Amino acid sequence: MGETDGTGPAGRTDAAVRVGKRPSPFIVAAAVTVSVLGLLPLGYVIVTGILTGWPTLSALVFRPRVGELLLNTIGLVVITVPLTAVIGVAAAWLVGRTSLPGHRVFAVLLATPLAVPAFVNSYGWVSAVPSLNGLWSGVLIATLSYFPLVYLPCAAALRRLDPTVEEAAESLGSGAWGVFFRVVLPQLRLPILGGALLVGLHLLSEYGAFAMIRFDTFTTAIVEQYRSTFNGPAANALAGVLVLLCLFLLIGESGARGRSRYARLGSGVARVTPRRSLGAFTPAGYLFLGGLFALAIGVPFWSVIRWLAQGGAGVWSEPVLVQSLLQTVGYGLVGAVVTCLLAFPIAFLAVRYPSRLSRGLESVNYLTSSLPGIVTALALVTISIRFVQPLYQTAVLVIVTYLLMFLPRALVNLRAGLAQVPVGLEEAARSLGKHPFAAFLGVTTRFFAPSALAAGALVFLGIVTELTATLLLAPSGTRTLAIQFWSKVNDINYVGAAPYALLMIVLSLPVTYLLFARSRLTSVS
Repeated sequence: MGETDGTGPAGRTDAAVRVGKRPSPFIVAAAVTVSVLGLLPLGYVIVTGILTGWPTLSALVFRPRVGELLLNTIGLVVITVPLTAVIGVAAAWLVGRTSLPGHRVFAVLLATPLAVPAFVNSYGWVSAVPSLNGLWSGVLIATLSYFPLVYLPCAAALRRLDPTVEEAAESLGSGAWGVFFRVVLPQLRLPILGGALLVGLHLLSEYGAFAMIRFDTFTTAIVEQYRSTFNGPAANALAGVLVLLCLFLLIGESGARGRSRYARLGSGVARVTPRRSLGAFTPAGYLFLGGLFALAIGVPFWSVIRWLAQGGAGVWSEPVLVQSLLQTVGYGLVGAVVTCLLAFPIAFLAVRYPSRLSRGLESVNYLTSSLPGIVTALALVTISIRFVQPLYQTAVLVIVTYLLMFLPRALVNLRAGLAQVPVGLEEAARSLGKHPFAAFLGVTTRFFAPSALAAGALVFLGIVTELTATLLLAPSGTRTLAIQFWSKVNDINYVGAAPYALLMIVLSLPVTYLLFARSRLTSVS
């Protein structure tokens, strides 16, 4: 039955044969060029390490300061990732499988922390509790910022599970907890691991949230080292260790995921799983979900509103505010369009002409995007200074960095949209005399336009809330919302930072809701 949707091996082979035995050389060249560009950050780390030489490199890596950073970073990941997994799964189960009144409202509310950048969340908590610092403060802020990365895929997966498996377990004598741990939880392994991987990668790349609470990680140390020595060997050595940590996470997730898959066999209408009553535990359910939302959204939002009220109307009169908003939207729109356009050739090859080449091109970009933005920024700074000086500190270099960082966000959505396009309709248009390009624009683009819009929206969200790479690469005079916010915070001007924080949240909320809506749509399709 894979041939009906064009997503199985048979369907994809058939699509490739029917549309054309070979892809356009232009499409292949574009896909290869983008993927080769994506290899630059990893190549930079390797080449820099070789040129530095082992004696110097070992002296920079094997020192007490690096050991301290390693313990801080690993401790943060080891504590936060399981915590976000537990909270994300518990929240997904409460809103997706219980009859808790108001579960539909909570389902939306628990996705909104994604609209608050982690460094804004940290700003809110530091405003409320100025004494926050160190590892456990980092765990608190990171958990509240990133648990939706586990919650959303788990909530979507719960809606797809076949209830007959759980009913069979109950008929064999398993209680509610037994069914959950023996049947439901194993089927959530893939979304849990995928969400946990994203959380881990975010932890390794986050700068602003941890710098604000004076908690040193590899990323905060790299930024400070770069500012003091301007891309010296020490910053490059730390970047190399950070890349190794990222690769370790990727390999660990791949090994834990294994080869097993859980899927419904056969077609038909999916049954809705009956919701369970919490009974006497209903107040506890409200306390958990309400407390989680209050801590993740209530505290930072209250802090922003408090600072805005303290500053009065004058905080909105700063001339740079409008310029920052326009620059942020401009970078976001241009970056989203460029990223989607350049991701399309790779997605097109992966769907219409699956091969080792197309899979390799995809993998390169996923690997590159897993690297912290600070590493990508350092790589492009070095390359531009040494080989393409005119690009240094230009908007073009910033857009290229966004492309490398966020391309998979576009690629995943474009690939899914193209896979759902009935190839036969495009062929029919060509058989009626339409040029292949006109047939593609007239037929295919209509089907995958929603996926393309979702892809662009997700890239836009990433750019609006991006701080580290923009700080390093932005041309003189650049004043995005994130840069201005960080500048005010560094000057201990929390009142002046508040409007920039609020504008970033307002820009991010619609995209976050789109992400939530797409996850629900995917879960029932």
